[in-house]
Order: sequence, then structure tokens, then C-alpha cells
Amino acid sequence: MTVGRSMALFVVAALFEIGGAWLVWQGVREHRGWMWAGLGVVALGAYGFVATLQPDAHFGRILAAYGGIFVAGSLLWGMALDGYRPDRWDAIGAAICLLGVAVMMYVPRT
Repeated sequence: MTVGRSMALFVVAALFEIGGAWLVWQGVREHRGWMWAGLGVVALGAYGFVATLQPDAHFGRILAAYGGIFVAGSLLWGMALDGYRPDRWDAIGAAICLLGVAVMMYVPRT
């Protein structure tokens, strides 16, 4: 159950962080206005709170592992909302990052 909860929290955190960054990007770079950017800042703040809910108590480990989730999630977000098409090297790189997340977070420690 702990692994499932941790994985779900990573997904929620990714939605907040990647979504927040995308909203800021849209507000500023795509000239959609400061409301978009403001909503992005709120989402980015929510990401920070979600990260604290991880069962592991080590900030460095959580943020480092989340980096791998961010890499893969960003590619998926780009595909879904910006028409980005990753190549095989993007996919291989994301898979390596997710493997790193699995090792860091879910391999039993003695």
C-alpha cells in the first residue's frame, strides 16, 4: 500500500508542477495573460505541499526521485497538450529516469 500511495503522490505532484510550469509558460510566453501565470504559481505551490506527503522522510531522496518523474511526465504533458512527439532517445532517457526512481524509492533497504 505504501508503494501505491507514493506512486499516486508522485503523479499528483507531477500534475501540479508540470501543469503549473505550463500555465506560467502559457501566460508569459504565449501572452495569455497574468491570470494564467498566477494560476501556475498557485499550482507550483501546491506541488511543494504534495511532495511533503510522501511516506519517505528524506527531502533529498524525494526531490531527486521526483526529478525522474518530472522528466517522463514532461514528455507526456508535451505530447498531450503541445503536440510534441518524443523520439526514441527521449523515450529511452525517460525510461532510464523511471528506473532510477524505482531504485531510489522502492528497493528495500537493510
